[in-house]
Amino acid sequence: MKQLSSAQVRQMWLDFWASKGHAIEPSVSLVPVNDPTLLWINSGVATLKKYFDGTIIPENPRITNAQKAIRTNDIENVGKTARHHTMFEMLGNFSIGDYFRDEAIEWAFELLTSPEWFDFPKDKLYMTYYPDDHDSYNRWISVGVDPSHLIPIEDNFWEIGAGPSGPDTEIFFDRGEAFDPEHQGLRLLAEDIENDRYIEIWNIVLSQFNADPSIPRSEYKELPHKNIDTGAGLERLVAVIQGAKTNFETDLFMPIIREVEKLSGKNYNPDGDNMSFKVIADHIRSLSFAIGDGALPGNEGRGYVLRRLLRRASMHGQKLGINEPFLYKLVPTVGKIMESYYPEVLEKQDFIEKIVKSEEESFARTLHSGQHFAQSIVKELKTKGQSVISGTDVFKLYDTYGFPVELTQEIAEEADMTVDREGFEFAMKEQQERARASVVKGGSMGMQNETLQNITAESHFNYEKETLSANLVAIVAADEEVEEVSTGKAYLVFSETPFYAEMGGQVADHGHIFDSEGQLVAQVVDVQKAPNGQPLHTVEVLAPLTLGHEYKLEIDHDRRHRVMKNHTATHLLHAALHHVLGKHATQAGSLNEVEFLRFDFTHFQAVTAEELRRIEQEVNEKIWEAIDIKTIETDIDTAKEMGAMALFGEKYGKEVRVVTIGDYSIELCGGTHMKNTSEIGLFKIIKEEGIGSGTRRILAVTSKEAFEAYREEEDTLKAIATVLKVPQMKEISRKVEALQDQLRQLQKENAELKEKAAAAASGEIFKNVHEVNGCSFIASQVSVSDAGALRTFADTWKQKDYSDVLVLVAAIGEKVNVLVASKTKEIHAGNLIKELAPIVDGRGGGKPDMAMAGGSNQAAIQELLKAVPEKL
Repeated sequence: MKQLSSAQVRQMWLDFWASKGHAIEPSVSLVPVNDPTLLWINSGVATLKKYFDGTIIPENPRITNAQKAIRTNDIENVGKTARHHTMFEMLGNFSIGDYFRDEAIEWAFELLTSPEWFDFPKDKLYMTYYPDDHDSYNRWISVGVDPSHLIPIEDNFWEIGAGPSGPDTEIFFDRGEAFDPEHQGLRLLAEDIENDRYIEIWNIVLSQFNADPSIPRSEYKELPHKNIDTGAGLERLVAVIQGAKTNFETDLFMPIIREVEKLSGKNYNPDGDNMSFKVIADHIRSLSFAIGDGALPGNEGRGYVLRRLLRRASMHGQKLGINEPFLYKLVPTVGKIMESYYPEVLEKQDFIEKIVKSEEESFARTLHSGQHFAQSIVKELKTKGQSVISGTDVFKLYDTYGFPVELTQEIAEEADMTVDREGFEFAMKEQQERARASVVKGGSMGMQNETLQNITAESHFNYEKETLSANLVAIVAADEEVEEVSTGKAYLVFSETPFYAEMGGQVADHGHIFDSEGQLVAQVVDVQKAPNGQPLHTVEVLAPLTLGHEYKLEIDHDRRHRVMKNHTATHLLHAALHHVLGKHATQAGSLNEVEFLRFDFTHFQAVTAEELRRIEQEVNEKIWEAIDIKTIETDIDTAKEMGAMALFGEKYGKEVRVVTIGDYSIELCGGTHMKNTSEIGLFKIIKEEGIGSGTRRILAVTSKEAFEAYREEEDTLKAIATVLKVPQMKEISRKVEALQDQLRQLQKENAELKEKAAAAASGEIFKNVHEVNGCSFIASQVSVSDAGALRTFADTWKQKDYSDVLVLVAAIGEKVNVLVASKTKEIHAGNLIKELAPIVDGRGGGKPDMAMAGGSNQAAIQELLKAVPEKL
C-alpha cells in the first residue's frame, strides 16, 4: 500500500476518474442553494440531484468530485468514537445514464488495488451486497474477489422517498485481529456490529429503479437512464492508508491537535482519553469552512448548529486549561492543511477569525450568566430544603447557556447537592426528537422525465433581439412529444428564441407567438431550461401550432426592460454592499422581478439606517454618472483574471459572460442588462431585514416604482403636516419632538395622579386582611385602567406591613389581569399565580416576590378570589 498524504489521496482519486473520462466537479458551498430540503450539503451527491432526476442533462455524463459536507445528527459522538465527524469530505464518482455496474465495480477494484494507484492488498478488502443483487456478486468475482470476501446484507438497498433508488455494494478494509479482541471475524460484518476492524471506505449505489413508496420494492420500475452514485470518505481512506488508529491521527487533524497542545500545555496521547483534543480539531474545521461559505453563528437553523459547535469546542478547551478565546487562533492551521484544494479558508482567514473570536467572547459572557443562573437554582433549592437539581434545569443550563453537565455537577457537589442525570438525558432525547421531526428529509430526488430528457434539438437564445422568426423544433403536450397542438397548455422549443429562460435570479420573459399570417397563436407565460439546456416555452395555445413551421416570437418589451433595470441595479447594489459593509457581504440569492428586486447577502448584524443611506446614495450616484454597461464572452479563467465576481451557487461552463459597469462592478452573469446605468433612472431601498442566521435581505425598487415609493412617502408627510398644522414639511420633526415632550410631561402627571388615586383606594383595600395557616393575605378586585396600576398598588403595599401576601384582580377591557406579591419565603408568588391563573382561563409567572398573569374569563374573578385561601 502506498504511503500518501491526504492531499495526495484526494488528488489521486480525481486523477484516476479523470483518466476514465470523468469531468471533475468542484466542491461547492456547504450552504445549499435552491434546495430547501437540506440544512447543509451533507454528501457528495447532494449537489448533483439535478442530474440524477433528469432536471438538467450534464455536458459530461461521467462526473467525479471531492465535496466538503456537514452532518450534525451525532454531534455528541464526535470525539468519543474513531470516525464520527461534523465536517468531512466525500469522494465520489458518478455516472448519469452512462456506464453502470460492470464498469463501476471493475474501476473501483482497479483504483484500490492497482500498483499504479492506491495499491491496497486484495486480501484486506471485503464487499457487502444486496442479497437479490446477483449481478454485483458475479461482477466482484469476475474482477478477482474471493467469494469468501463477499457478504450479503439485507440493508444494502438505497432509497430515500420517491425517485432514483437501487441496491448498493459497500467496500470494507480489514485492519486485522488486533482490532478484533473477541475474534468475531466476519460476524462483525454480517451482523452489522459496530467495530474497529472492518472499516467501510466506499459505497457504490446502483441507481436503477424509480422508487415508489406506494408499491412493494419488487414492483419498482426500471429507470429509463440508470445511474451510478458512489461515496468514499476521505478521512477513512486516509486513516487506512496512513495506518492511523483513528481518523484523528492523520495529517487532516494532527496539525490542529499539535497547535492545541501548544495552547494548553497538555499532550495528546493516542492511547489515552483525548476527547477534548478531538472535539476541538473536528469542530474548528466545520466552523472555518461553514463561516467561510457564508453561514454565521446564531439562534436557529445553521446558525444554532455553528453556535453549538463553537460552545462545545470552547468548553473542551477549558477542560484542557485554556480559559481564554483560542479557537480563532486555529483557523490558519485549518487553512494550511486544506490549502491545496480549498484555498478559500486562507483567503477568508481574517473574516473567519473575527467571527469565531467574537462568538467566543460572547460565549464567555453567556457562561458567566449561566453561572449566576446555576447559583440561583442552588440557592432556591436550598431554601426549600431540596438537594437535587432537576433534569429540566440541567438541560436549560446546557441548551441556553452552553453549560456541560459536568460543570453543573461540580457546582452541585460544592453545594452538597446532586443532579438529576436521568431527567437531563430525557430532556436531551426529547430535543433531539423535535430536531429530527423538524428537519425536511434531504437527498430524495424527483422522478426522471424521459420525454423532456429526450429532446435534443438545438436551440439558441439571442441576447440582441426582442423579436425574431424561428422554426418550432419540439412540442410537448400531455407529457408526450407531438407534431401538432391546437389548444390548452404546451411546451415548445424553437431553433432560436428572444425569450429569456429563468436563471440567475432573473425571471423569465413573457410574450407572444405569431404565425406567418401575423395571427396570434400562443401566449408565452413562462420559460425554463429543459434538461438538455434549451429554453422551454410554457404557452397557452390559442390556435394550431405545427412542428417544423416558422413562427414569429415577440417578448413583452416593457416587462423585459423593467426586469433589466432591476437586474442591473442588483449588480450596483452588490458592489455598494462590498464598499459599505465589507467584502464578506456576498450574494446569497437574488430575485429580479418586474416590480422590484430582492437581494440576499451574508452579514452578521442588521444594517444600520446610516449604512442603508450610504448604500442607496452610492447606487444612485452610479446611475447618475451614466456609466456604460459592457458584456463580453470569454473563458472562465480569463474572466477570473479580470476580477469577475462569481455569483453565489451558480455553475459556470467553460464559456462565460462577463458584465462590467465601468470599473465599479464586474460579475459573471448570464442575464440581460441595460446599456447604460442612467436607464435605471432611480433606486430606492424599501426594506432591510434578517431572513436567517447571518443572512440579510434588501428589497428595493427602481425607475417608476422608485418614484412612486418616494411620492407615497411625500404624500404621507404632507398628510402628517396637515394634521400637525405646520406650514412646511421640514418643520414636522421639530413639531413631533415638541409633542413628544408634551406627552412625556402628561404621562408623568398621569402617573402621579394614579399613584395618589391608588394610595387613596388602597386605604380601604388594605384594611381587608385575612389569615390562613398563620399566613396573612389580602385578596381583592380593583378597578384600574391598566396593569401598571396594579404594580402601583403593590409598591404601596410593600412599603408597610399590611399582610404577607397580596392578590389583586382587575377586569381591564375584555381581559383579566392578576397580580400576586409575597413578602414571605414560604409563599412563592410565581408558583401561586400559576395555580390561580387557570381559573380565569389564563396563565402567567414571575419571581418569588412578584408575579403577574393574564386571563380571558371575567365571570370567574370571584371564583379566583375565593380560591386564594385554599391555594395558600
